[in-house]
Amino acid sequence: MLVTGLSAKTFGQVSATATSSATIVTPITIANGANMNFGNIAVNNTLGTVSLPAAAAPVRTVTGGCTLPATAGTVSAARFTVTGQTGYTYSISLPASASLTGPGAPMTANAFVSTPTVAAGGLLTGGSQTLYVGATLNVAASQTAGAYTTGTAFTVTVNYN
Repeated sequence: MLVTGLSAKTFGQVSATATSSATIVTPITIANGANMNFGNIAVNNTLGTVSLPAAAAPVRTVTGGCTLPATAGTVSAARFTVTGQTGYTYSISLPASASLTGPGAPMTANAFVSTPTVAAGGLLTGGSQTLYVGATLNVAASQTAGAYTTGTAFTVTVNYN
């Protein structure tokens, strides 16, 4: 019988190294550039709505007992400027509703919409984008005449995807 001796080296432990890094991106910000204004509305004894689209020059539509007088007053969707890291996308969150109070019963603004849309989100081309927000105002039958405003501002939230 022949026995040969074999020698084997074993390594019980091996190591490697790595470096770490981080990139801090420009924080996303949102700033109000214009408040939402449904303009002048005429009402009768039937409830109705005024829809304000999310656009630079919104064209209102009405239902029920609301009509739009020839003197429109100030009509504007809310306008925000979103800034941040160029090329990044972001999500948009809109409020469920807002209450407008004045000399008569409170009115509710709801069905908020935006351009760009919530579903699509935004894209910071060149590091900024204009975001428009509209809504539908629910007007009571024979709503008391006068100015109505939100006692508490509504919140629009943006966040990087």
